[in-house]
Amino acid sequence: MTHSAPAASPTPVVLEFWCELQCPDCHRALDDVRALRARYGDRLEIVLRHFPLEKHKYAFAAAQAAEEAVEQGQGWAYAEAVLARTGELGDRGEALLLDVARELSLDAEEFDTSLIDGRHILTVDADQAEGKAIGVTGTPTYVIGGERLDGGKSQDGLRARIEEIADRLLAGN
Repeated sequence: MTHSAPAASPTPVVLEFWCELQCPDCHRALDDVRALRARYGDRLEIVLRHFPLEKHKYAFAAAQAAEEAVEQGQGWAYAEAVLARTGELGDRGEALLLDVARELSLDAEEFDTSLIDGRHILTVDADQAEGKAIGVTGTPTYVIGGERLDGGKSQDGLRARIEEIADRLLAGN
């Protein structure tokens, strides 16, 4: 009697979502991200990449806080909650970042400490440097299948283009 190995599930297609958590356009882009998740499920891995813009005072701190949320197991939930309050972030800054952590039952003291000790600065810096190296200039920007799609000026048609590329890549799996 021979046993065959179970069929391996196809490798998911990776979609990098270059985002800034104080960016209203990134907040609007969440509808596309949610629709892509619903359509593709685990066949599409959506990876949040940080690209804080200098024009937003709290974007760098928000990116660091999002990395702390990843450490505490709720990276996407935290990022989405902060993006839902982009206008408020500009007014409240780090206090809002800590409030969102509390609202998600995360360890807000650890968030505060991480913002003070800078433990996630290298991760955010590395994302930003890589983004600049591949030509990211604004947010949201997507990278899928080696193709960069810039949503910083307009998001019109981006989800359809992402779906075209994802369908082609998944057909090749």
